Amino acid sequence: MDFSLLGPVTVTTGPSAAPVELPLGPAKRRSVLAMLLLRPNATVSVEQLISSLWEDEPPAHARTVIQGHVSRLRAALAEGGAEDHGVELTTHSSAYLLRIPEALIDTQRFDQLTAQASPESAPGEAVRLLNQALGLWRGPALTGTVASPPFAAAAHALEERRLSAVEALARAHEGLGEHEQAVRVLHPAAVANPLREGLIAALMLALYRSGRQSDAIAWFHRTRQLLDDDLGVDPGQRLTAAYQEILRAAPTADGPLGAPESGGQPGVQQAPTPSHQPSAAASAPAPVPELLPRPPAGFHGRVAELAELSRLALGTDAPGQGGAAGGSGGYPQEGGIALLTGPAGVGKTGLAVHWGHAHATAFPDGRLFADLRGFSGGEAAVPAEVLREFLLALGTPAEQIPTSPEAASALYRSLTARRRLLVVLDNAGSSAQVRPLLPGGPHCATLVTSRSRLDGLIATDAARPVRLHALGPEDGVGLLGTLLGPARVAEDPEAARELVALCDGLPLALRAASAQLVARPRWRLARLATALRDERRRLALLSAEDTGVAAALRNSVARLSADDAQLLRALGAGFAREVNTAEAAALSGADPELIQDSLDRLAEMHLLDEEATNRYVMSDLVKLFAQGDGSGRGDGPGEASGLPSGEPPQGPDQS
Repeated sequence: MDFSLLGPVTVTTGPSAAPVELPLGPAKRRSVLAMLLLRPNATVSVEQLISSLWEDEPPAHARTVIQGHVSRLRAALAEGGAEDHGVELTTHSSAYLLRIPEALIDTQRFDQLTAQASPESAPGEAVRLLNQALGLWRGPALTGTVASPPFAAAAHALEERRLSAVEALARAHEGLGEHEQAVRVLHPAAVANPLREGLIAALMLALYRSGRQSDAIAWFHRTRQLLDDDLGVDPGQRLTAAYQEILRAAPTADGPLGAPESGGQPGVQQAPTPSHQPSAAASAPAPVPELLPRPPAGFHGRVAELAELSRLALGTDAPGQGGAAGGSGGYPQEGGIALLTGPAGVGKTGLAVHWGHAHATAFPDGRLFADLRGFSGGEAAVPAEVLREFLLALGTPAEQIPTSPEAASALYRSLTARRRLLVVLDNAGSSAQVRPLLPGGPHCATLVTSRSRLDGLIATDAARPVRLHALGPEDGVGLLGTLLGPARVAEDPEAARELVALCDGLPLALRAASAQLVARPRWRLARLATALRDERRRLALLSAEDTGVAAALRNSVARLSADDAQLLRALGAGFAREVNTAEAAALSGADPELIQDSLDRLAEMHLLDEEATNRYVMSDLVKLFAQGDGSGRGDGPGEASGLPSGEPPQGPDQS
């Protein structure tokens, strides 16, 4: 049995080759377990749990809610064989105690491994221990808990311990003379923590010792500017000392800091010598990959969103100026990540690909693209497989691609560190799926598309969200005009506007409707509008062979738990347009506390839209899908998951 806090809060049991994750339920229940695991074998009072679970005034029935969560946790742990592993959740007056062997908790194992590592006296053993410790991390600590100050403070403390282990691992590599390895360890942490001066200082020295003096000095000036802009302070002692050491050429490329170069004359500074000469293959021009799909036909509108992408990815406020002038001034400071989110069929992929082609000249070293298949109805793409394709496209011989996913990711970041690349990661299912594929260079830009909000990517990697909404009437009619020809739309502009409304302004639905009309050149737009008014036929008509709104929604709903799918079905049948938590609880007959979590998850997947606090809106097409279209082909949420009512779906990201 294994309890994990270093990433999503999970409990797994069974053999290590095929572990089974226990169903822990909603965020507050996971938070109760997390708080007990943060204080193993010690009592945690109900008052402490209440203050941790509710940032604002707790509800009057808070104690009852906690009692319910503890009861369900006991049942889940018992079902997983907790007693056989010496795990027991007990009640002590108005407090709870989780008795547990500390070796079962990943935070405790992490601390034990890092305490045993001695980077200075035993660097080889330290590399092994610290890699093992850092391998326990599966994402931001305490993912899945509530957003309250106690959990934020606990997650921050754990992240500080992780960064200390990263710095210790780099020191161990330095002790072994493995300066490039130290750079690979430090660079992603430095990008994510640009004001952590000790980390930047260590990276600067590692870069210099590996023969990259200009990169080391560039990091100093970048950090100095950030400290001045953000905090109004000058660099501290460690950062300044590292800079001065580099300017004096004190550290060598092959030896420890301050060691004299063999054969050198006293008082004469000598340039660092690389440990090996570049091979003929290494000196050959790097390939320029072009993996973007062809531009979407008939793209129309999205002027504001395109301008926002240019601002985030290129550092320019001018739409259409995508780096055409060249130079470094138009590039993001630290590998900008733009996160395109929105409901199924809103045109996220089309927008990303269109923008990528329009700004191709801003990325002279290539454009990478991968469909991560997070919402495609089948198996999601494995990051290691995508990394292999990227490395091949960047010119790495197949036999030189590391078999370890961590090593492959490090090589990828190294290859992209000095390039100007665009990386488009389409249809992402989770933040964890994206992180290994983020490039390492400050001149790279990354576009991520997802139906989920991917809050984790925003929290840990400073991704900037760009939310896509349905097209307005003018842009919707304009898209119909580009697909059907302006003359056909001009014949009946009122019918064109009605078609946009019946399609909820979704580009996918409008393209499917246009396909119906292109295949029937004698049909007027009003005839299709009349057919679409029949709610029983609308979803079927908005399909074109292997694509359509129903198929896209089915793939979204397949990611829901059975309880969330059941709530979606109840909402589709029970209200016309908007609902709040109390009304949703009444419709479903469930606890309002649990319903709030379910509503949040449905909003995160863009199956609902939270227009205001506790005010959720469902689009007409989602409502029709939730009800089932009456055709018997399984377009409702219960059938979409392929499961009987009440049985939770299997697979990743269902908790």
